[in-house]
This record gives sequence, C-alpha cells and structure tokens, in this order.
Amino acid sequence: MTPTRGEAVNLRLTLQPARLAVCRLPADSDFPGWARPGGLLALVRTADELSVVCEECDVPPGTKIERGWRAFQVEGPLDFALTGILASIALPLAEAGVTIFALSTFNTDYVLVKESDLPIALRALHQAGHQVNEHSA
Repeated sequence: MTPTRGEAVNLRLTLQPARLAVCRLPADSDFPGWARPGGLLALVRTADELSVVCEECDVPPGTKIERGWRAFQVEGPLDFALTGILASIALPLAEAGVTIFALSTFNTDYVLVKESDLPIALRALHQAGHQVNEHSA
C-alpha cells in the first residue's frame, strides 16, 4: 500500500544486500574517489565535516569509520506531502532498542541499522505492520 496524507503508514521496505559504512572526513576534504557509485552512496558536507555513507568494502584503512550497517529502502517514490514516514519506522525500532541512521533522497528514505541488530529490527518492523522484502539480502 502506498501511504496517502492522513492515513496510517504501513510501508513496503527492501533490505539492501550491502554492508555499509558511515565515515567522517574533515570538512574541507574533496569528495573521496574511493566512495564509488553503484550502490547506496551519500555525501553530506557541513561546516564541521564531510560524512560519507558507502559500501564498507570501499573504505580505505585509516578512515574514521563506523562499520556494519545495513539499509532498509522505503518503496517509493514518496510524495513530499506525506508525513510520518520516518517516524513509522523509527518509533518501533527505538522501542526495540535499535539505533538508526536515516537518509533521504528525492524519491525515498533509507533507514540504516547495525547488522548485529538486524533480527530485532526485522521483528519490530513486521510487528509495526510494515512489509519487508529480505530477498535481496
């Protein structure tokens, strides 16, 4: 079901197969050549840092890194007028004690969880009424 404005949000999610990393580089860093497109890749620059989310296997030694993330992709595209999409995922995961790292694109949202929390996350999302496709995992 595709959510519409004002109705309960039960989503279709797909668990992405790649192990991801969240990296921190100095704010003035160039976009790193090792952060290759192909899978999920996010580059976010602020005044304080350059954050990189990419496949774990692409990160070189010596990089400040948080390893072992897996991504749930919300089936999209999502309308910008929709509300509660991330909350409908974040709340059951928070109640289950699962830490998240959220990313949004023009079309959809991604919620990353630690791979070690994956069984708990899957159970919490199913119990919240979300459909999770694990076949690409």
